[in-house]
Amino acid sequence: MDYIHEHEYLSEGDMVIVNCSHQCNVMLTDDANYQRYRRGEQFEGYGGFFEILPAEVPVPYTGYWNITIDLAGGRANINYSIDFLKRN
Repeated sequence: MDYIHEHEYLSEGDMVIVNCSHQCNVMLTDDANYQRYRRGEQFEGYGGFFEILPAEVPVPYTGYWNITIDLAGGRANINYSIDFLKRN
């Protein structure tokens, strides 16, 4: 599985902002669900498929989060950025 991944400690109420040159899936998962995602198993996360970017995904609770960007099976050379709007 090809995707972009970043691991970050975030607080409840922070916002993950992803900009990408292509429509894509943007997912925010905790560590256990990220491992399921990596294995191709069913997982729970926040976000989804975004046709219009930037994608903004709110952080539901404080902890370590995995931010993934994938092109839903497609391949392309993409330009992207992952930014965080911290509430404090």
